[in-house]
Amino acid sequence: VWCRSLLSDYKEACREMVVSAWERPVKTSVYVTLLGGAWACFHTKPDQSSFEAALLERSNQLGLLSPWIRNGFSDGHVQNLVKLRNEDRLRYASLGLLCVVYQANYDPDTMLYEARCSNLSMPWRELPQRVLDIGFIGCWWILDSKMKDYDVNKDEYKHLPAYMQATSPPGPQEVERNERLHRDSWLPLTMEDKEEETTVVDRMENVSEESKIKL
Repeated sequence: VWCRSLLSDYKEACREMVVSAWERPVKTSVYVTLLGGAWACFHTKPDQSSFEAALLERSNQLGLLSPWIRNGFSDGHVQNLVKLRNEDRLRYASLGLLCVVYQANYDPDTMLYEARCSNLSMPWRELPQRVLDIGFIGCWWILDSKMKDYDVNKDEYKHLPAYMQATSPPGPQEVERNERLHRDSWLPLTMEDKEEETTVVDRMENVSEESKIKL
């Protein structure tokens, strides 16, 4: 009897759910989208090993560049993370749909009193100031943003005038003009072009001779 009543309750709840979804399709679609998005965020959340792999990859990318052309912000951020990793002061915390990597004061194996006393441990209210990166949808967002233009050293251009420090992308007309000039540069020269060049050279020689005679 208990099993029959339990199955009856579940059957009635499922029936009401289907009827409610049929009567309110917009609300149901919103709920399904939110639940699907939360499920996707939870399953694509990166782990601690992915952060270490991304950090080593970014460090190798900077190591292939000369110190003169590295971006100072990118290099400083990555070097700080590598230093904390070598000191075993990086901590990983999962917050459900996302995860964070933050900085700790001591190595977990440190036997100092300050590191072992719970009253002197880091309070949770200081966590936002210690966060170093945020993992969401398979990406580490702060690390990726710091690595933007990592091969451009902006300190090389700080002595230039202001109008030369910033560059704007070319417009469609300028791009089309450059492409046309590039295509024309590969075309073979015709005889008419050669004759015109010979005529221009002869005129220039005549002008130079006349100027010498006048002198």
